[in-house]
Amino acid sequence: MASAISANKAELLAIANAVATEKMIDKSIVIEAMEEAIQKSARNRYGSENDIRAKLDPVTGDLSLWRVVEVVEEVEDYFKQVDLKAAQKLQDGAKVGDFIVDPLPPVDLGRIDAQSAKQVIFQKVRDAERERQYEEFKDRANEVITGVIKSVEFGHVIVNLGRAEGVIRRDQQIPREAARVGERVRAIITKVERNNRGPQIFLSRAHPDFMKKLFAQEVPEIYDGIIEIKAAARDPGSRAKIGVISHDSSIDPVGACVGMKGSRVQAVVQELQGEKIDIIPWSEDTATFVVNALQPATVARVVLDEDESRIEVVVPDDQLSLAIGRRGQNVRLASQLTGHQIDIMTEEEASEKRSKEFAERSKMFEEELDVDETLSQLLVAEGFTELEEVAYVALEEVATIEGFDEELAEELQSRAIEALDRQAAAARAERRELGVEDALAEIPHLTEQMLVTLGKGGIKTLDDLADLATDELIQKKREAPRRRNNPDGPPMRRPSIREQDKGGVLGEYGLSEEQGNEIIMAARAHWFEDEEPQAAPASSKDEDEDEDKAAPATDAPTESDTQEAADADSTQ
Repeated sequence: MASAISANKAELLAIANAVATEKMIDKSIVIEAMEEAIQKSARNRYGSENDIRAKLDPVTGDLSLWRVVEVVEEVEDYFKQVDLKAAQKLQDGAKVGDFIVDPLPPVDLGRIDAQSAKQVIFQKVRDAERERQYEEFKDRANEVITGVIKSVEFGHVIVNLGRAEGVIRRDQQIPREAARVGERVRAIITKVERNNRGPQIFLSRAHPDFMKKLFAQEVPEIYDGIIEIKAAARDPGSRAKIGVISHDSSIDPVGACVGMKGSRVQAVVQELQGEKIDIIPWSEDTATFVVNALQPATVARVVLDEDESRIEVVVPDDQLSLAIGRRGQNVRLASQLTGHQIDIMTEEEASEKRSKEFAERSKMFEEELDVDETLSQLLVAEGFTELEEVAYVALEEVATIEGFDEELAEELQSRAIEALDRQAAAARAERRELGVEDALAEIPHLTEQMLVTLGKGGIKTLDDLADLATDELIQKKREAPRRRNNPDGPPMRRPSIREQDKGGVLGEYGLSEEQGNEIIMAARAHWFEDEEPQAAPASSKDEDEDEDKAAPATDAPTESDTQEAADADSTQ
């Protein structure tokens, strides 16, 4: 094509059709790109100050070129304005203020202009192609897709998806899996982002959802919704666990996922490069699900702490290594699967822990309530762990303990309340010594011991507390699951600082989010009290006079009345 203007009409339309078909974009976008390229080239020829427009008919291929000018009485800009006399020659009936068109003759573009037009068209088409790719993939997150490995760059695998390219980052690949250029690969789309260089399609082969989708492809009952995968956890390339439940009592969820002679699960295992998969029946009962999740280890006892989302699991001595797994893998996957932190301990350790807690609580009751060892042990044996429980529980619950009567129960509750008062007084003294304002003691939900903790954390004024976010105040401290050393493997490393959550200042007190919000808002209340009310808008003099006439007299003296009375008294 020698010139974008003088090219054959059929040739222009043929180029537009070919580009639209090849790039799979709308033909009108290509036509618009050609028009924009022609406009840019024409401005280079006639002057960039001109407002030049081009129109290419998508049916006939006819090309029109013109410049837009404004009709004015006196011309100041000869490129964009024209006087009334000249305007009427171009268009009958033109008047001042109108915008009219001044037709331009076709121009032959030189090599540089043609190259510039070509770049404009290419850029416009490229932008349209990227937008088409984004629109196609933006709603396909969590979908398994197959592509061909195009290249491997710095450990990241670039996958050709046909109409676009995706990337499997190094941390989303299955460890020790070889990626060879030209091989087909399956992965799940985790995220699609818009980018200046085109849509960024992130793929993963290590995500638990990838395993779920593979099971849905291999197990018709999962695809039909009869069996549901409630939870999944993976150590990519090594081992995985899934919790399944059947909504049809006649179908065994584990057996359906395993398949005849393990055919179904083996198909998934092969795709995941030999990753061993434990299929576990899911249960609404947390304790039962934890026991299932720790298979193949045998569990003796489970103790739940719902407030801390922590579970203590007691296993026989010979099951400890099996429960922990190689490098802590079994307990780590079970923790991810159940959503609870799991502490593994032997029966001997559990017994020692219970004995220690029993002795500590008995001693605390013995000292604080001034009772003998037998009575304090009876309280602990009945489940009392804190002074608050003894002080504020129903009197009947204490009186019904074997060997207790109502008189003894009343005395114990009285002593418990006195002990709490002593602790509060000591905490109050410590709090004041730390310099914590008394105003903080008026805030709901905050005890004296909490105020001491705040003071030690540098929170001593209402403003200090008001500046905190709710999470910074009440978030509980969380650590990675505690794991004992596996006798069959290397020592377990301690959780790093990043793996630990320091928690909020009052995280140890178990405050709810609602209570935390109330504390923060109460601390900020003084900010709003300091704000002065906005002055009412001034009214006109006539309106003021009318209001004065209409306003009823009041007994309350005004400021001027008070001043006049004071002047009169001084005169007398």
